[in-house]
Amino acid sequence: MRIGIIGAGISGLALGAALHRSGMDVQVYEEHAQIRSGGAGITLAPNGLAALDDLGIGADFRALQQRQAPLQGGIRNPRGDWLTRISPEITRASLALDRTTLHSLLLADIPSSCVHTSAGAVGVHKQSGTVAFADGREERFDVVVGADGIRSAVRASCFADPGMTYAGYNTWRAITEGVPLDAGFETWGTRARFGAVPLHDGHTYWFAVTSGPEAQPGTQALHQLHATFEQWHNPIPELLRATPEESTQYLPIHELAKPLPSYYNEKVVLIGDAAHAMTPNLGQGACQGLEDAAVLARLLRAGSTDFSAYDAHRRRRSQQIARQSRLIGRALHTGGKRMATARNWILKHVPDAVTNRQVQVVTAWEMPEM
Repeated sequence: MRIGIIGAGISGLALGAALHRSGMDVQVYEEHAQIRSGGAGITLAPNGLAALDDLGIGADFRALQQRQAPLQGGIRNPRGDWLTRISPEITRASLALDRTTLHSLLLADIPSSCVHTSAGAVGVHKQSGTVAFADGREERFDVVVGADGIRSAVRASCFADPGMTYAGYNTWRAITEGVPLDAGFETWGTRARFGAVPLHDGHTYWFAVTSGPEAQPGTQALHQLHATFEQWHNPIPELLRATPEESTQYLPIHELAKPLPSYYNEKVVLIGDAAHAMTPNLGQGACQGLEDAAVLARLLRAGSTDFSAYDAHRRRRSQQIARQSRLIGRALHTGGKRMATARNWILKHVPDAVTNRQVQVVTAWEMPEM
């Protein structure tokens, strides 16, 4: 069976690494000249790590997890008061790392001869499995996996593509050194929030989010960033001051305009953001892509191209997570100060055990019966 993976993001590389380790003929194609990892951090929740284990490529990630300092976490208000605390048992079961390290670990399990850069797909023939590339060449596969992100060319050519929609808020992201943290946190204000996570190597990943018009390419809006968050609790001002301007990304948050009715069509199957691009409010985008890869890998290793079971399971779970993430974003980025104050008061008076159970439901995952 010859498998072509279009897109060398997290889910595409994870699937490619797992299939190659199983001795399968797999080729990965990336439209850019280099495998891009981005200048931000990421937290792999327990379900993401479990999916990597099932893929057979989790050992190096588990080694990093064992070496990271014990993590604390929770949600705060702009004064710094804790509204809720996340159990250390949950945070210890996660791994916070930078995306460059993540991509490097995934690429280590794929020979360079199987990864093709400057190879943008422009169309796929769903019956034959033929992929047309921007340079005019074509390749034929038994299975084509669309792992090419929210702007997926595979989805556009083989599915009723809903396109993407702006979620109503923009985010700044950066990795900073010199401001060590003993706890990760997310702080909720009025139509604005800030989060920071200590990474496995001692750096700190932070993000800031505000409601407003959609950010335009090439802008950074650093004045707005500082004006919004400089009066919030420490270490937020310290992190902003310690971050070089050129290291800060500023991007609008997008998601699929509506859920797809299917994740496969003939010989073509979608994974990751190509299938279910979601807002980042639950920190589950990459983890859901890794779950996709694990379920699909199990089918392909068994020699099956019946994607109906994959479709039924993955659509149900990933679209439920996407819906929950969207609702959280709306609760955090609509309304004024009175609504934000009421929201934070309610959260503070909800027992931590309730919040922890909700987190555990989202981040728990087991391979379904296929």
